[in-house]
Order: sequence, then C-alpha cells, then structure tokens
Amino acid sequence: MTSGLVLVDKPAGCTSHDVVARVRRLARTRRVGHAGTLDPMATGVLVVGVERATKLLGYLTSHEKAYEATVRLGQSTVTDDAEGELIGGAPAADLTEAEIRVALAALTGEIDQVPAAVSAVKIAGRRAYARVRAGEDVVLPPRRVRVSRLDLCGVHQVTSGLLDLTLSVECSAGTYVRAIARDLGAALGVGGHLTSLRRTRVGQFGLADCRTLEELATLDDPVTIGLDAAVERTLPRRDVGPDEARVLAHGGRLPAVGTAGTYGVFGPDGGVVALVAERDGVTRPVVVLRPAT
Repeated sequence: MTSGLVLVDKPAGCTSHDVVARVRRLARTRRVGHAGTLDPMATGVLVVGVERATKLLGYLTSHEKAYEATVRLGQSTVTDDAEGELIGGAPAADLTEAEIRVALAALTGEIDQVPAAVSAVKIAGRRAYARVRAGEDVVLPPRRVRVSRLDLCGVHQVTSGLLDLTLSVECSAGTYVRAIARDLGAALGVGGHLTSLRRTRVGQFGLADCRTLEELATLDDPVTIGLDAAVERTLPRRDVGPDEARVLAHGGRLPAVGTAGTYGVFGPDGGVVALVAERDGVTRPVVVLRPAT
C-alpha cells in the first residue's frame, strides 16, 4: 500500500472517525489516522494519513485552517451549534451591520478563547463532551488562539428575531469556530450559535485537492498525495547525499544548516528520509520516515 495522504471532502452527518474507518477499508490497512477533527455537522477538508504518512499528522494539525461558516444570531445552544438544545437568546433584528463588524473585530487577532463545553478537550483524562453528557457542569480554561481573518460576507434575516451571518474565517489550530459564534452572540447581547461549517483549507491543502468518499471508492489506490510530495508541500526541504541519508536512516545526526523549525530531509533519489529539527548546532531526526531496514 502507498504511503501518503488521502484528502477527503468530508460530508455532513458522519464523524472524522467514520471517514478513517472508510479509508481503512479502501486502503486495506489499519494504519490510518486523521489530522484536525471535524464535527459531524461540518463538511470540507479532512486530511487522512495512510501507512508511514500517519507520522506526518502531528505536524499538519498545527497548520492554519480556513472555514466558511454560518452563524445564527438571536439564539444560544448548549453545544454552541445547531445540534444542541436551545438555552436562550434575544431578538437580533435591530442589530446593524456596523455593530456586527465591531464585534467581529474584537474577536480577531490573538485572543483568549474558552473552548465549547461540548468538545474533545480533555479534563483530567476525560473528554469534556463526556463530562457534559454525564451531567457535570464543565467550565474550560481559556486558550490563546489566533484568528487572522474574520470577514463578514453576508447578513440574512431568517425571521423577525433571527439573523444569519455568513463568515469567512482563517485561524490557528485549536480555534473553535463554534466558540466564535457563541462569543459573537454574547458580545452583541442576543446569543449566537453555529448553523453550518465548511473547512476550505488545512495548511497548503484545499478543497481542490480533495475527493469525496464516493470518488475515493472508485479508485484502486485512495492516496491523493504520496509521502514525498506531502512532505515537500508541507515543510521546508533539505537535500543530502547518500552518506548523510544513511546516517539519518539509522537515527543519527547531521551538522546544522540554520533552518528553523521542523523540515524534511530528502535523499539523492528524491525520496524523503526523515523529518528533522536543529538544536545546539546539530540536526536531529524527529521522525525517520525511511528506516535503514
């Protein structure tokens, strides 16, 4: 089986784990994982790794993500999205576009965001959503996240008391768009929740790279981007000769060349050998992708 990434346009109504299970069957391997969970109601880019490419997933989850979102003002829910029970709200019809834009600006940049209570964040080893479903009162600590773009693309009146906003969002890993909807509604004094979410990009990978599950089912090999190309598109590149490639393949170290952060090292045949990072004047392998054996 080819090692690489399967870029899926996830449909609504299934979990990210459901997509992984489907790719396992299509790829005929258990060695499959995903980067960056999407809620069941959400659609769009889901990055799935197969075989050795599963070692890349931890580096992909840290990349910036982009979304198209619809936020309903005038209602709050327990989950901060349309799947949760209504818990309050106030008429939003009198809000002006200028007021909405001011509130959006306050949620842009480096902010401290409290994740949605019904989320996969762990508290003392248990997921927050499991504690909420068990009847516990869950209050999560705020996290520092970066919302680099939060654009208002449209305002639509649903009823006399509800407004739907179409937003374009670019944000760091760990940002909850549901929490943006909640905090926007709270800032405007009317309540808010997310009604639709489509992820359009994860790092360098966008919707144009993705296939639907139905399209993947027609292919002999579901891998969209091979391991070498995936590393090259995701991380800086360094090329080495056969002796240096052999050292890295055995887990050894090389002299540093002054490249910051994690990057990929490629052998003379053009194949990636390892992901590395530099410290104290030497290059250390972080993940060996092509072991000497």
